[in-house]
Amino acid sequence: MNFKKYKQGTASVWAGELKLFHEGSSTVPIVNTVTYAYKDLDEWYDVARGKKEGHIYSRNTNPTVAVLEEKIRHLEQAEAATSFSTGMAAISNTLFALLKPGDRVVSIKDSYGGTSKLFLEFLPKLNIEVELCETENHEQLEMEIRKGCDLVYLESPTNPTLKIIDLKRIASAAQKAGAVVVADNTFASPINQNPIALGVDLVIHSATKFLGGHSDTLCGLVCGKKELVQKIFDYREITGATLHPETAYNVIRGMKTLELRVLRQNENAMAVARFLDQHPKVSQVYYPGLESHTGHEIAKKQMRGFGGVLSFELEGGYENVKTLLHNMKFIHLAASLGSVSTLAGPPRTTSHVELSEKQRKQLGISESLVRYSVGIENSEDLIEDLNQALELI
Repeated sequence: MNFKKYKQGTASVWAGELKLFHEGSSTVPIVNTVTYAYKDLDEWYDVARGKKEGHIYSRNTNPTVAVLEEKIRHLEQAEAATSFSTGMAAISNTLFALLKPGDRVVSIKDSYGGTSKLFLEFLPKLNIEVELCETENHEQLEMEIRKGCDLVYLESPTNPTLKIIDLKRIASAAQKAGAVVVADNTFASPINQNPIALGVDLVIHSATKFLGGHSDTLCGLVCGKKELVQKIFDYREITGATLHPETAYNVIRGMKTLELRVLRQNENAMAVARFLDQHPKVSQVYYPGLESHTGHEIAKKQMRGFGGVLSFELEGGYENVKTLLHNMKFIHLAASLGSVSTLAGPPRTTSHVELSEKQRKQLGISESLVRYSVGIENSEDLIEDLNQALELI
């Protein structure tokens, strides 16, 4: 069934779950098995060769995991999807599966810290050239793409400074150059943004974040063009970054409330961003929902909501960051985002902990920056908590 004509909330609940499950179960069964037995050798062979639907070995495919892959496929309107044990496994397997020595990647300076480390250290060791452009400089991105490249890697909004890229514009330039376009859609979630509809070939999610939504499970997902997803699946099948069925079940359960959570988080983030934008002890707020944000007009075109993550810089540097965060009640000082509870911290311990202070500075990430991922609490309480802590600075 194609869920394209249905709303995202309906797809979040029903995609991949329209068939009857074992013994009439109304929830997806957790199939905890390593291998699958067959009574007939010919049938076993047909399944093994892909001539017939079925499962052979859970490092490759699993019925519970397959439901999750089908759910994200529908939510992103992709041709195919595959899964991974973590978000970084999804990112790294995608890059390693599609690139070879001598290839060239064009990307942005503001990608997630783990992704940046792949670009700065891992890919160059494999003789893969990486050109990192100023994130909001679309002309530079287009110029570097025209020089020739094999893969364009994008994030929008970016982690942690919430910069916005015109995905349709850059995807068009990449298509003309014959490059594969990959976009990390973790910050937006499929509720707020669908990059494939804008011309992107592959979409990556750290499902650990908004999709799972409860900070209790690790998962990565990739969806997009069938032939590209197949290459990534073949690589993961051998390298073994397999998603466990119990983890898949947790993400499936989390995704049933995805739209409800994300809509609330959109509202909360906007309210918090507007409060901080007017506070004298806050020097800068980064949230694409603010009219003052440099990418606001682009975000309005390609997003249905502006997301549940914002970041802001404090006057006075890192000591004031410590004062603020140590005196807030309704946050977890933790290195994740997209949870039902509010999470906050500086990039030096969250998104870019893998990088040195010098490297963070080169990427334009200051030590006075706070990344703030709103939960589903009441926005009035979050604002009051921020206000009382800011008064202590």
